[in-house]
Amino acid sequence: MGQRRSPLGVADLERVAARGWRALEEEPLGDWLLRAGGGFTGRANSVLVAGDPGLPLADAVDAVGRWYAERGIAPCAQLPGVQARAADAAFAAAGWARDEDVHVLTAPLTAPPAPDVPVDLSPVPDDAWLAGYRHRGRPLPPTAREVLVNAERVAFASVRLAPAPAPLAAVGRGVLVDGWLGVSAVTVAEEHRRQGLATAVMAALQRWAGEHDAHSVYLQVTTSNAPARTLYRRAGFIEHHRYHYRRLPG
Repeated sequence: MGQRRSPLGVADLERVAARGWRALEEEPLGDWLLRAGGGFTGRANSVLVAGDPGLPLADAVDAVGRWYAERGIAPCAQLPGVQARAADAAFAAAGWARDEDVHVLTAPLTAPPAPDVPVDLSPVPDDAWLAGYRHRGRPLPPTAREVLVNAERVAFASVRLAPAPAPLAAVGRGVLVDGWLGVSAVTVAEEHRRQGLATAVMAALQRWAGEHDAHSVYLQVTTSNAPARTLYRRAGFIEHHRYHYRRLPG
């Protein structure tokens, strides 16, 4: 395992996370980062509001709206931590609606025991993995594969409890950026929940990251996902910060 490092600030950790879940098109607006990924996920299709946009906030909000409208994507802004309060107020004043909070959780990377069930890791997601990942409970759009693999070092975890063509029991995605393991897309099939499969996926990804000298792990979970928050709290994760999205209605 890599050595423990000093914690990152909110903006720096969000920039690490942005590199771990990269959009297909990115453009700076001052310190802000405009991102477009064909509409797949809020992170890949929102402006990361961190730092100074180089414009008065009201003008920056208008510029963000135009950028997404030109691409046929619903305008969206990601606003992390208390540092984004002034910008958040500017988006609110322009009529952008607020989503629920997302908790960013972190923990030192540990050396977990080998999972109780076999977990396969691959640098690319196959069709079974893509079918097993239900983003917000829905099938994935065509651009999903491009976004998912758009990283320097990524691993796709799969748990198969029955021979193909039976669907996978669980999946997850891990990505390494500057010693940080980002875990996302952890999905357990409904009929296999409460069997420790999410824990097995997490353990496999942490062991993989440790082999590449990672030192810390982060993940995101919505306020409404109480079971996942409980699982991660028991695993030693603590809250680093929160963020929310604002979207322009219509």
